[in-house]
Amino acid sequence: HMIYHTANVIRGSERLFVITDMPFMSYANTDQALHNAARLMAEGGAQMVKLEGGAELVELISALTRRGIPVCGHLGLLPQSVHKLGGYLVQGREQSAADKILQDAISLEKAGADMLVLECVPAALAKIISEALTIPVIGIGAGAGVDGQVLVLHDMIGMTHEFNPRFLRRYMNLYEDMTKAIGQYVDDVKSVDFPNDKEQY
Repeated sequence: HMIYHTANVIRGSERLFVITDMPFMSYANTDQALHNAARLMAEGGAQMVKLEGGAELVELISALTRRGIPVCGHLGLLPQSVHKLGGYLVQGREQSAADKILQDAISLEKAGADMLVLECVPAALAKIISEALTIPVIGIGAGAGVDGQVLVLHDMIGMTHEFNPRFLRRYMNLYEDMTKAIGQYVDDVKSVDFPNDKEQY
């Protein structure tokens, strides 16, 4: 599925740098990771792959990058491990957890990671990590002290309405507009107002 989705994004983009998330358990070991990452790049057209995890991925990331596969690491809140983490919770609040995330970040860079995503970590920790690394650090709910920001499109334009993390800024309220429009359409069909004379052949 990710190969298919990546290929569609590539076809629809001319200037974008396309990073594809490797799906859950698609990189459980080095051989599997190499095979799947190569497919994402060769068949899907991805220009980089993203993996979730810390120091336990060092050998795997090293193997990928030695073979010319650009890698983006992902630390902090790991959506693929959310059940193990106990939910969508801010990571790295306690000093020991913050220290581990920092050491993981340094390990990933040393292993050859070309970029790092930090998700849902305190802004002060994200700034420390960003300053400690030479690779770009991109934040999602990680404050302003990083090199770039992620804001999911569906959240940004307000298609979702129940998801309300602190870091989310909505630039539109599309959920209300869509709900109103669909409701009006249903009413117009029921009242035989749609289609009217001008909307028929």
